Amino acid sequence: MSIDTAVVLAAGEGTRLRPLTRNRPKPMLPAANRPILEYVFDALVAADVRRIVVVVGYKRGRVQDHFGPTYEGVDVEYVTQHKQLGSGHALLQARGAVDGPALVVNGDRVIDDNIVRDVVREFEASGEPSMAVLERPETSQYGAVVLHEGDVSELVEKPETDEYRLINAGVYAFESSVFDAIDATDRSDGELALTDTIGRLMDDGRVRGVRTEGMWVDATYPWDLLTVADEVLARGHVDEPARASGGNDADVWVDPAANVHDAAVLQGPTVVGPDCEVGPGSVVGPNAALGQNVTVGANATVRNSVLDTDTRVESGSTLIDAVTGEDVTLGAGTVVPGGPADVRVGREVFRDQRLGAVVADRVTAEGDASFSPGTLVGPGAHIGTSVRASGRIAGGAEVVR
Repeated sequence: MSIDTAVVLAAGEGTRLRPLTRNRPKPMLPAANRPILEYVFDALVAADVRRIVVVVGYKRGRVQDHFGPTYEGVDVEYVTQHKQLGSGHALLQARGAVDGPALVVNGDRVIDDNIVRDVVREFEASGEPSMAVLERPETSQYGAVVLHEGDVSELVEKPETDEYRLINAGVYAFESSVFDAIDATDRSDGELALTDTIGRLMDDGRVRGVRTEGMWVDATYPWDLLTVADEVLARGHVDEPARASGGNDADVWVDPAANVHDAAVLQGPTVVGPDCEVGPGSVVGPNAALGQNVTVGANATVRNSVLDTDTRVESGSTLIDAVTGEDVTLGAGTVVPGGPADVRVGREVFRDQRLGAVVADRVTAEGDASFSPGTLVGPGAHIGTSVRASGRIAGGAEVVR
């Protein structure tokens, strides 16, 4: 492959995913039981990329500490966007690290390697800037694309009509001259958007739109992490070396370092990460993802949920449609009954979302606590014994009866 370098844009916070992004950037949130960014790196490595330049910014140490200087034998280099001033500005920070053509990939969406390969193939064949385009029934949250004989003829950011069916997948191939084009692009409200630069490239010549398909999953709001996990599990895109043998379901992945009691029931699709413990009488799954060192106590139920690293679910608890951050403790008898729910994000209320509760990092709930559907709990909050939590609970709050 002529392109051996990829620039991954991973500097943003993901404000609409708060409170989960209070302590880490969106690319480090879990897609099932691994960070979203790992799937991006996997796709690039599978597409024969030999060098990855990562643009980091918000909580950049979380990315750098996790991946280090190499990933699966591929060199990883970091450059910093100190202020989040748009995707074009983020890419511009990589100028000194790129010599020649490069892939540019958003680091906050789970993608398949064939999407990357399709873009490279078109770029090599045409010699023109190229971008991946996917067909989706709903385009209002993304950038819509109009193609004419394979050329991008129109880009519409978050269209307000339902006439569009193609979206920008956030996977591009450019010559190094793209940096000059970014420099020449006008800022909008102080930000420099890569799509504005692509608009300039369209005016000056051609931008090829590559219709492709494969796994492409984005989390815009907290409940989307449940959908992301569903998609990853359904496609078997987990990185565990062993399936359950003689177990309860063929679509159950259990890390060899996990300890699952013989009297526990695992219902697929489900993934159990390293150093997890699943106690007797517990039922985990379907559509459950347990990250590293998660404990599920005796006679607990975990279904349609994503439990991140070091979460502890004590005995007799029931979690449905739940997302936890890291180092969360849910005491005995905790109940998250599941959605649907009306969830407030900022000033907007989203009706009938599949969300039991989001419980951010380092939250502790004492025994017999319950969470109304759609509850968002900020990091470090403490929920007292027999409390019924609901709505938005601020980080560090103490909630008692």
